[in-house]
Amino acid sequence: MFVIGFLTLILLIPLFMVQELIKERSQRQESVVSEINDKWGDEVVLYGPVLKIPYRTYSEKHITNSKKELTTESIEALKYLYFFPHQLKIHSVVDPEIKKRGIYQTAVYKSKTDLSGNFSISDYQNEDISEKDILWDKARIIFKTSNLKGVNNEIYIQLGNSSYTFKSKYEEHNQLRPNEQELFLMESGILKESDFLKEKSVEFKMEVSVNGSSEISFVPIGKTTEAEIISDWKTSSFKGNFLPYNEDKITDSGFKAKWKILDINRPFPQVFNNNLPRLTEYAFGVNFMIPVDEYQKSERATKYGFLVIGLTFLLFFLIQTLSKIPIHPFQYLMIGLGLVMFYTLLISISEHSSFLKAYLIAGISVLLMISLYSKSILKGWKFPIFIGLSLFALYSFIFIIIQLESYALLVGSIGLFLILAGVMYVSRKIDWDHQ
Repeated sequence: MFVIGFLTLILLIPLFMVQELIKERSQRQESVVSEINDKWGDEVVLYGPVLKIPYRTYSEKHITNSKKELTTESIEALKYLYFFPHQLKIHSVVDPEIKKRGIYQTAVYKSKTDLSGNFSISDYQNEDISEKDILWDKARIIFKTSNLKGVNNEIYIQLGNSSYTFKSKYEEHNQLRPNEQELFLMESGILKESDFLKEKSVEFKMEVSVNGSSEISFVPIGKTTEAEIISDWKTSSFKGNFLPYNEDKITDSGFKAKWKILDINRPFPQVFNNNLPRLTEYAFGVNFMIPVDEYQKSERATKYGFLVIGLTFLLFFLIQTLSKIPIHPFQYLMIGLGLVMFYTLLISISEHSSFLKAYLIAGISVLLMISLYSKSILKGWKFPIFIGLSLFALYSFIFIIIQLESYALLVGSIGLFLILAGVMYVSRKIDWDHQ
């Protein structure tokens, strides 16, 4: 019993090595996917359009000259007001495809997004800013995105009777907070006074065509934001603080998701003074990631490796005790290494096939190998068949636990209870005093 316990602990070493192999392969997959996405275009976040209007501020500076006379100098500086749209409508069509490199693959896409709505600032009032200090004739439109290199066409906005082209502008980036994403700034030229009138709302339209990967999302900056995203991708999931409201969003041919977000639904105002925050943590959208959980399932399976090895050794020990057939420690070691081989087969096959097929192939291979090997040890077919059936039941039990989420602990606990009860029932016939 001491030797069997020692061998069980020794076999944890290759079991831990298999777990490290799974982590390494998983990290390799993430690295390759990241490289593909970086070349095609990273995930896309669209933020805008936003109306940017400068205003004058004044401050006093006290200066003491050489004669120790105190004078006051007035300093004028420019700051900015940022107005979000009163109404923002988003219509986005996303065309995804799969890119492969070796055994790894990721989802990339081409998207076409139409943005429309209006700005309404006629009722804007701020006691700290005088009306005469706001430079209405210097207004511009800004737009932000997380993916500049994925933009396919020139971006422009139709405002009033004119069209304004956006140009990239360098912006100093501060340290990102959690859930924030780096955004790049684009800015239009100065708006014509005939196109931008403070007294009435201003309609706008713009189109953005951009390549991206993994996901696309939008910041809900409209006082009322209405969005519709359409795609033929069938394994998508919706992300962000806001979920689609239509119940028929997912169909057999893809999805058509709709959102309606009011300003009261989000914790930020319609106007910002001087600094425009990123606000990407409040974005909503769609994730096009390919669901790859083979590595996660394989890692969960290896966590039961100690249980499989321990129960299998216990089974052989009980057979040895009841049948008086001697089993050498080297033979226990070979059986234990065979059980460890199950996990290397599982991870290697699952990279080229589904997890179910990999589990079946690895399980049947190891089950046959140990059953045939045990026949040469136990001199007959009765015990090897019993061992094969026991391993089949054990691997089936573990597979069921891996597939479950909410009931994994419950089913696992019941299964272990039944296994323990069976061992206690069998071992009751052993006369330990004469062993």
